[in-house]
Amino acid sequence: MENNLQRGFPADEFEARLSRAQTLMRDAGLDALLLTTEPEIRYFTGYLTRFWESPTRPWFLLVPQAGKPVAVIPAIGEPLMRRCGLDDIRTWPSPAPDDGVSLLADTIREIAPGGRIGVPDGPETHLRMPLASFQAVAERIAPATIGGDNGILRQLRLIKSAAEIAKIERACALAGRAFARVGEIATEGVGLDTVFRRFQMLCLEEGADYVSYLAGGAGPAGYSDVISPATPEPLAKGDILMLDTGLVWDGYFCDYDRNFAIGKPDPALNDAHKILIESAHAGLQAARPGITAAELTHAMKAAMTKAGGTPSSGRFGHGLGMQLTEWPSLIEHDGTVLAENMVLTLEPGIETKDGFMLVHEENIVITAHGARPLTHFAPHSLPVI
Repeated sequence: MENNLQRGFPADEFEARLSRAQTLMRDAGLDALLLTTEPEIRYFTGYLTRFWESPTRPWFLLVPQAGKPVAVIPAIGEPLMRRCGLDDIRTWPSPAPDDGVSLLADTIREIAPGGRIGVPDGPETHLRMPLASFQAVAERIAPATIGGDNGILRQLRLIKSAAEIAKIERACALAGRAFARVGEIATEGVGLDTVFRRFQMLCLEEGADYVSYLAGGAGPAGYSDVISPATPEPLAKGDILMLDTGLVWDGYFCDYDRNFAIGKPDPALNDAHKILIESAHAGLQAARPGITAAELTHAMKAAMTKAGGTPSSGRFGHGLGMQLTEWPSLIEHDGTVLAENMVLTLEPGIETKDGFMLVHEENIVITAHGARPLTHFAPHSLPVI
């Protein structure tokens, strides 16, 4: 299946997304959605480009309550957007002093005169345009108004299609092959920064489009955090090395890690790793439609404490898809109800000693009757390099 997986999506994928969005818009009394960020625009168009790395130009997509989306974008993006099948693409030569404000306001007045415009405004959202431009647009479209989107984008993106799940699973498989080769690059005496660079090379060799995220750490008692930049400090015998990758294939992420022992590990750390794996398995067994993110979190923490481990602070996982981290968060206060075709990471962390920890992560998809792994779960014992 992996070798036959096609890039992009058929037209009916986007038609289904648009239809669901427009039904929710009618229910919420919204006349249009105004979208400004890469995943939101790509969700409805398939507009996939690394050009978003440049913050210079704003990009806009208007999704009306009826009819096709309208792109209001810098002229440099028109050729690619046309290949996405949109009929109505309006452009301006950006960067410019007005930078799309007038064109966007005119378009809103045309497709939703006097209407209610929704903009994603909940947790984990942001507005990718200058505040001054946003205020100018709001003033120019009166009596139309701009408010929140009633959680529509969040609701849509929580549930993945079969094609989306297949792309995430492909990304997981590519990372799995790279993890299997860590022994080629990570040995005693090699600097952690060198390991990071070489691991990204492995991911690319195995077929990743790019490695958007790589984190980790190393030390004899585990690691104190998992987000600090890698240093040249060489790996030493007895260290535990962790690599956490979010590589991308066709616009979709995997996000999971693996721990390795450099030489024979401390028995206490090997035991901690076993508890981590059991915690992840407990999450896999508990995950099913109808339970909440909080209940799934509790299941993993309960398994850890029953085995004698101390859960580390922080969340125990999150959503996954077009972004490295999506909704929900696996914390004890997230009441999001799990549903079929949600993709999640299970990410338990365990305290070791002196402020250090081990973290383990796997990717799963919720099915009608439980959960299915998208990653090959790690062995209980630490792999030794």
